Amino acid sequence: MRRIITATVQNRSGVLNRVTGLLQKRQFNIESISVGRTEIEGISKMTFVVEVEDNQKLEQVTKQLNKQIDIIKVSDITDKAIVARELALVKVLSSAQLRSEIQGIIEPFRASIIDVSKDSLTIQVTGKPDKIEALIDLLRPYGIKELARTGMTAFLRGQQPQVNEFTPYSLLKS
Repeated sequence: MRRIITATVQNRSGVLNRVTGLLQKRQFNIESISVGRTEIEGISKMTFVVEVEDNQKLEQVTKQLNKQIDIIKVSDITDKAIVARELALVKVLSSAQLRSEIQGIIEPFRASIIDVSKDSLTIQVTGKPDKIEALIDLLRPYGIKELARTGMTAFLRGQQPQVNEFTPYSLLKS
Protein backbone atom coordinates (compact mmCIF):
# COMPACT_ATOMS: atom_id res chain seq x y z
CA MET A 1 0.00 0.00 0.00
CA ARG A 2 1.32 3.41 -1.02
CA ARG A 3 1.54 6.08 1.73
CA ILE A 4 2.46 9.79 1.69
CA ILE A 5 4.43 10.81 4.77
CA THR A 6 5.54 14.33 5.71
CA ALA A 7 8.18 15.18 8.28
CA THR A 8 8.93 18.62 9.65
CA VAL A 9 12.60 18.62 10.62
CA GLN A 10 15.37 20.88 11.79
CA ASN A 11 17.55 21.81 8.83
CA ARG A 12 20.74 20.10 9.95
CA SER A 13 23.35 17.90 8.36
CA GLY A 14 22.55 14.19 8.47
CA VAL A 15 18.79 14.38 9.08
CA LEU A 16 17.89 13.06 5.63
CA ASN A 17 20.39 10.23 6.03
CA ARG A 18 18.93 9.22 9.42
CA VAL A 19 15.37 9.25 8.08
CA THR A 20 16.16 7.21 4.99
CA GLY A 21 18.32 4.86 7.06
CA LEU A 22 15.44 4.17 9.43
CA LEU A 23 13.10 3.49 6.50
CA GLN A 24 15.71 1.21 4.93
CA LYS A 25 16.11 -0.79 8.16
CA ARG A 26 12.37 -1.43 8.15
CA GLN A 27 12.55 -2.41 4.45
CA PHE A 28 10.28 0.37 3.20
CA ASN A 29 10.66 1.08 -0.51
CA ILE A 30 10.95 4.85 -0.96
CA GLU A 31 9.24 5.72 -4.27
CA SER A 32 10.06 9.41 -4.02
CA ILE A 33 11.43 11.90 -1.56
CA SER A 34 11.61 15.68 -1.65
CA VAL A 35 13.08 18.05 0.91
CA GLY A 36 13.05 21.82 1.09
CA ARG A 37 13.07 24.78 3.43
CA THR A 38 9.84 26.05 4.97
CA GLU A 39 8.62 29.51 5.85
CA ILE A 40 10.42 29.17 9.21
CA GLU A 41 14.18 29.67 9.17
CA GLY A 42 16.07 26.52 10.14
CA ILE A 43 13.09 24.21 9.50
CA SER A 44 12.65 21.94 6.47
CA LYS A 45 9.80 19.78 5.23
CA MET A 46 10.30 16.28 3.85
CA THR A 47 7.69 14.52 1.76
CA PHE A 48 8.24 10.90 0.98
CA VAL A 49 6.10 8.34 -0.77
CA VAL A 50 6.66 4.82 0.52
CA GLU A 51 5.35 1.37 -0.20
CA VAL A 52 4.16 -0.24 3.07
CA GLU A 53 3.12 -3.82 3.74
CA ASP A 54 0.78 -3.07 6.66
CA ASN A 55 -0.44 -0.24 8.90
CA GLN A 56 1.19 -1.68 12.02
CA LYS A 57 4.63 -1.44 10.44
CA LEU A 58 3.88 2.13 9.30
CA GLU A 59 2.76 3.14 12.80
CA GLN A 60 5.95 1.69 14.31
CA VAL A 61 8.17 3.60 11.89
CA THR A 62 6.22 6.82 12.46
CA LYS A 63 6.76 6.50 16.22
CA GLN A 64 10.47 5.82 15.72
CA LEU A 65 10.82 8.82 13.41
CA ASN A 66 9.09 11.05 15.97
CA LYS A 67 11.73 10.00 18.54
CA GLN A 68 14.59 11.27 16.36
CA ILE A 69 16.16 14.39 17.86
CA ASP A 70 15.97 16.62 14.76
CA ILE A 71 12.44 15.60 13.79
CA ILE A 72 9.69 17.92 14.98
CA LYS A 73 6.65 16.15 13.54
CA VAL A 74 5.79 13.19 11.30
CA SER A 75 2.38 12.74 9.64
CA ASP A 76 0.80 10.21 7.32
CA ILE A 77 -1.31 12.46 5.08
CA THR A 78 -2.37 9.81 2.56
CA ASP A 79 -6.06 9.75 3.49
CA LYS A 80 -6.44 13.49 4.13
CA ALA A 81 -7.35 16.35 1.81
CA ILE A 82 -3.95 17.44 0.46
CA VAL A 83 -2.33 19.61 -2.14
CA ALA A 84 0.32 17.53 -3.91
CA ARG A 85 2.53 18.32 -6.88
CA GLU A 86 5.53 17.01 -8.74
CA LEU A 87 7.80 18.50 -11.41
CA ALA A 88 9.13 16.56 -14.39
CA LEU A 89 11.56 17.53 -17.12
CA VAL A 90 11.22 15.42 -20.28
CA LYS A 91 13.66 15.60 -23.17
CA VAL A 92 11.95 14.30 -26.31
CA LEU A 93 13.51 13.57 -29.68
CA SER A 94 12.01 15.99 -32.17
CA SER A 95 12.63 17.26 -35.64
CA ALA A 96 11.50 20.74 -36.65
CA GLN A 97 8.47 19.16 -38.41
CA LEU A 98 7.25 17.44 -35.22
CA ARG A 99 7.52 20.43 -32.86
CA SER A 100 4.02 21.79 -33.50
CA GLU A 101 2.55 18.29 -33.11
CA ILE A 102 4.29 17.87 -29.73
CA GLN A 103 3.19 21.39 -28.72
CA GLY A 104 -0.40 20.31 -29.37
CA ILE A 105 0.04 17.26 -27.15
CA ILE A 106 1.54 19.12 -24.19
CA GLU A 107 -0.81 22.14 -24.27
CA PRO A 108 -3.79 20.48 -22.48
CA PHE A 109 -1.39 19.44 -19.70
CA ARG A 110 -0.30 23.07 -19.21
CA ALA A 111 3.24 21.92 -19.86
CA SER A 112 5.78 24.17 -21.51
CA ILE A 113 8.81 23.83 -23.75
CA ILE A 114 11.80 25.19 -21.86
CA ASP A 115 14.61 24.24 -24.25
CA VAL A 116 14.89 23.58 -27.97
CA SER A 117 17.83 22.05 -29.81
CA LYS A 118 18.27 20.79 -33.35
CA ASP A 119 17.03 17.30 -32.54
CA SER A 120 15.14 17.58 -29.23
CA LEU A 121 12.73 19.53 -27.02
CA THR A 122 12.80 19.75 -23.24
CA ILE A 123 9.36 19.94 -21.67
CA GLN A 124 8.51 21.04 -18.15
CA VAL A 125 5.32 19.77 -16.50
CA THR A 126 3.98 20.10 -12.97
CA GLY A 127 1.00 18.48 -11.36
CA LYS A 128 -0.23 15.31 -9.74
CA PRO A 129 1.85 12.21 -10.48
CA ASP A 130 -0.93 10.62 -12.58
CA LYS A 131 -1.04 13.71 -14.82
CA ILE A 132 2.71 13.51 -15.32
CA GLU A 133 2.49 9.78 -16.09
CA ALA A 134 -0.22 10.46 -18.68
CA LEU A 135 1.92 13.05 -20.48
CA ILE A 136 4.98 10.80 -20.40
CA ASP A 137 2.91 7.99 -21.95
CA LEU A 138 1.82 10.31 -24.78
CA LEU A 139 5.39 11.48 -25.40
CA ARG A 140 6.94 7.99 -25.32
CA PRO A 141 6.27 7.23 -29.03
CA TYR A 142 8.37 10.29 -30.00
CA GLY A 143 11.37 8.89 -28.10
CA ILE A 144 12.18 10.08 -24.62
CA LYS A 145 15.87 10.87 -24.54
CA GLU A 146 16.01 11.87 -20.86
CA LEU A 147 13.59 12.13 -17.94
CA ALA A 148 13.99 13.70 -14.48
CA ARG A 149 11.30 13.89 -11.79
CA THR A 150 11.42 15.70 -8.46
CA GLY A 151 9.17 13.39 -6.51
CA MET A 152 5.99 14.49 -4.82
CA THR A 153 5.80 17.39 -2.40
CA ALA A 154 2.59 17.84 -0.42
CA PHE A 155 0.83 19.33 2.56
CA LEU A 156 -2.66 19.47 4.03
CA ARG A 157 -5.29 21.52 2.24
CA GLY A 158 -6.80 24.47 4.11
CA GLN A 159 -7.16 24.50 7.90
CA GLN A 160 -7.57 20.83 8.80
CA PRO A 161 -7.35 19.82 12.44
CA GLN A 162 -4.15 17.96 13.14
CA VAL A 163 -3.04 15.57 15.82
CA ASN A 164 0.39 16.51 17.19
CA GLU A 165 0.10 20.10 15.93
CA PHE A 166 3.40 21.54 14.70
CA THR A 167 5.42 23.05 17.55
CA PRO A 168 6.07 26.76 16.92
CA TYR A 169 9.71 27.46 16.20
CA SER A 170 9.89 29.93 19.12
CA LEU A 171 9.24 27.02 21.52
CA LEU A 172 12.03 25.00 19.93
CA LYS A 173 14.62 27.62 20.77
CA SER A 174 13.88 27.63 24.51
